[in-house]
Amino acid sequence: MRHGKTFNHLGRTAPHRKAMLANMASSLIIHKRITTTAAKAKALRKYVEPLITKAKDDSTHSRRTVFSYLKNKESITELFGPISGKVGDRPGGYTRILKLMNRKGDNAEMAIIEFVDFNESLLNDKSAKTSAAKKTRRGKTKAPAAPKVEAVVEAPAVEEAPAAAEAPAAAEE
Repeated sequence: MRHGKTFNHLGRTAPHRKAMLANMASSLIIHKRITTTAAKAKALRKYVEPLITKAKDDSTHSRRTVFSYLKNKESITELFGPISGKVGDRPGGYTRILKLMNRKGDNAEMAIIEFVDFNESLLNDKSAKTSAAKKTRRGKTKAPAAPKVEAVVEAPAVEEAPAAAEAPAAAEE
C-alpha cells in the first residue's frame, strides 16, 4: 500500500529513478532548458530546486552535497557560477514548466522545463509589454504620452539647372 507516499515513482526502480533524475538535472543545468514528459518535468522540479537553493551558499560542504546528487563536475561549476549568481535574490521558483502538445508515438503529455531567469526572449517580451502601454483602472489601454517636439520640415532642394536648360529649348520652338 502506498499510504502517505506522495512522489511519482515514474514506473522505475529507485536506483534507475535516481540516475535518471540526476542526468536530467545535469542536462537542465548545462542547457538551461530541456523537453521531456510532463510527469518527468514535475518530478525533476522537485529534485532540482533544493539543489539550486543549496547552490546559493558557495561552500565546500554545499558543493559536495550537490555533487552527491548530480555526479557531474561541469554541471556543478555551472550551477555554482552563473546560475547561483542570477537566482541569488530569488526566494524560490527557479524553474518553469511549459506544456506542449502530446507526443505523436504514444500520446504522452510533453513539456519544456526551463530556468526562469535564463529565458532571454521571454524577459525581453515582458519588458517591452510593460513599457508599451499602461492600463487604466477601467481596463482601457491608455496611449503613451508622446513627447512634444516641434518638427522642422525641410522642403526638398529644387535643382534649377535642368529647368533653365528646358526653358531655352521651349523658347526655340
